[in-house]
Amino acid sequence: MADSGVQTGASKDGGDLCSPFLDELPISGAAVSMFGGAAPETLVCATDALAARLDELQFDLGEGPRWEALRRRLPVLVPDVRYTQPYSWPVFSKALLETEVAAIFVFPLTLGALDLGVVELHHTAPGSLSYADSTKAGVLAGQTAWHLLRRVLAVHSPDTDPTVDAPLMSRREIHQATGMVLAQAETTATEALLLLRAHAFANALTLRQAADEVLQGRLSFVRGNEELRPGSTPWP
Repeated sequence: MADSGVQTGASKDGGDLCSPFLDELPISGAAVSMFGGAAPETLVCATDALAARLDELQFDLGEGPRWEALRRRLPVLVPDVRYTQPYSWPVFSKALLETEVAAIFVFPLTLGALDLGVVELHHTAPGSLSYADSTKAGVLAGQTAWHLLRRVLAVHSPDTDPTVDAPLMSRREIHQATGMVLAQAETTATEALLLLRAHAFANALTLRQAADEVLQGRLSFVRGNEELRPGSTPWP
């Protein structure tokens, strides 16, 4: 089961990552879950018991829009849970009919090559998100991803290699790789280094090893196509 120790409405360390979605979007509830790193799956926050239940159901059943969003790295928006085409979640869909949920909108939390988790939004009335609301949800998801990344790295340092700061060449490679990540992810130098550290942590690498992957072209943080597309959005 998903981590039941997280209180609804707030995350473990007191920061509330769910309420901005509820405040700024026409939805009934939201939940944020994190994957990878130190915890395979952790429910970070939920605005209410129903949002937490939706998260738990998908985790327990191993199917549902959260897994589709993670696999495709694109939003999965279902304006009416009675009609989930083109997706197929037979067991989860049946379980949904026993709840008050009428629509589900799931956004992946991704940063470059990193898959951090998902935000699951639901509404108790059927209906699509407008294009403006879908765009706003995507922006909020991006902000949430950065918050989660900073929290993980604040608690777990990926710099396990004592030689990282010693050799001059090692430092130079890290700076070069950071510059490449900066250009690929179209971000700041600080956030580029944060992405590099996060990749190292999530994959049990040293920072120097992660930098080498970038320099050798085996790792890229080029942003994916974030344009809203038919099939993953609530177009009629």
